Amino acid sequence: MTNSTDRPDSPPASPALTRLAAIDLGSNSFHLLVANEVGGRLQVVARRGEKVQLAAGLDPAGYLDEAAMTRAMECLARFAPFVSDIAPGHLRVVGTNALRDAENSQTLIDRAEALLGCRVEIIAGREEARLIYLGAAHALAENGRRLIVDIGGGSTEFIIGERFEPLALESLQLGCVTYTRRFFADGAITEKAFRRAELAARSELANILRPYQALGWDDPVGASGTIKAAAAVIAAAGDAPEGVITRHGLERLRRRLLQCKHVDKLDLTGLKADRARVFPAGVAILTAIFAAFGLDAMRYADGALREGVLHDMVGRNSPEDARLKTLEMLERRYAVDLRQARHVAASTTALLAQVRDAWALDDDQARFLAWAARLHEIGQAVSHSQFHRHGAYLLENSDLAGFSRLEQRRLAFLVRAHRRKFPLKEWRALPATERVTLGRLARLLRLAVLLNHARPEQPPAVPHLSVRDEALHLRLDAAEDPLLLQTDLEQEAAYQDAAGFTLTFA
Repeated sequence: MTNSTDRPDSPPASPALTRLAAIDLGSNSFHLLVANEVGGRLQVVARRGEKVQLAAGLDPAGYLDEAAMTRAMECLARFAPFVSDIAPGHLRVVGTNALRDAENSQTLIDRAEALLGCRVEIIAGREEARLIYLGAAHALAENGRRLIVDIGGGSTEFIIGERFEPLALESLQLGCVTYTRRFFADGAITEKAFRRAELAARSELANILRPYQALGWDDPVGASGTIKAAAAVIAAAGDAPEGVITRHGLERLRRRLLQCKHVDKLDLTGLKADRARVFPAGVAILTAIFAAFGLDAMRYADGALREGVLHDMVGRNSPEDARLKTLEMLERRYAVDLRQARHVAASTTALLAQVRDAWALDDDQARFLAWAARLHEIGQAVSHSQFHRHGAYLLENSDLAGFSRLEQRRLAFLVRAHRRKFPLKEWRALPATERVTLGRLARLLRLAVLLNHARPEQPPAVPHLSVRDEALHLRLDAAEDPLLLQTDLEQEAAYQDAAGFTLTFA
């Protein structure tokens, strides 16, 4: 029996609760997921999904038509009330294959950002695969090596991983919406259409088959609407247990689709009406995957991109941030001079602190400035000549885990702008919402690089920096080598003047 003196005076405090939300702008469907994060675990509050078929609105020239944009905005308007009270930084909206491919994706992004009041990020295919794996891995309790497959509207992601670590990531250009347009456009379900779709998918899969088979896996898992629908139809027919797709069940499903002859005549128990149009193409892709990888069965896991986005958000801006691992990988791969990079990063931090309030710079912007400082010399691995251009190219065109396309573009611009003439053409090509801030950050990085021009053993003292509107003024009292710095600053002032900025020093 416990004495009253052994009892605490008050119950232990509940873990802090944070509400997070993710919106996935997929090529076939848009999805919303709202959850409370408590002690590192997610408790789902709201889940919504709608078939928007964005990829169906891409014309032959690669432009989204107005009808597709209207469907997208109407869906987001229905999602908006669910995220209106989400704190800044706790909502992520990510776009996938259709927005990656669309020539006019920025038009839809601008409209969506105005409606939702937050940034819309387009993510690369391999980053999409990484987030899908993260979502699926959290939904699976078992250990072991897994093959995760997610058939989307415009692309299909393939991941091999163990626990929460992906070992191989690929995103291939095959999806149920794009294959519907390509092979089942008239709605007819024929053996010829099926075979053509399957052979096209097998051709795409040939690029990854050998390395994936070399890695191997114990557990094939599907994590998409197509696979969920196929499993439901197969189970309803009694051809496999619930949530499992077998080779036999898939072959029977293919025959049943051919017997229907047209999508308008599909009447399969377990298949939702809004998926019928793209279902034959999805089954053709799935059949090709089973054949190529020699699968006998695949189970469905209820966890994919949107869940992965939320789990990734929980780790963001912490030691678990995937972007930090990517920075370290880049430093190793391109043999960065770590001492010089960290000295420049320290100088950017000291300079930014002096103008942060006047220029209203936030923690996220400070973070990207420090990261650009760490990576500003990676282009030297290609060539010392024009290494700022080489570094920018590497950052903008590499697959960088954890980074969206816009985030890669930020880093690339800052590295491109850190020396020589200010790159006005690239600066003016930035999204209007990014231009002023990235111009300011680039000017701070340029000064930090100049302060460390002599590659000192210890971080140099940072002069006093003041700002009035866009004009910067340096007081050189703290400079260790004022003559060398003054020479560099004279050239830098001329570069900035040519770009329409003002830099003075005394």
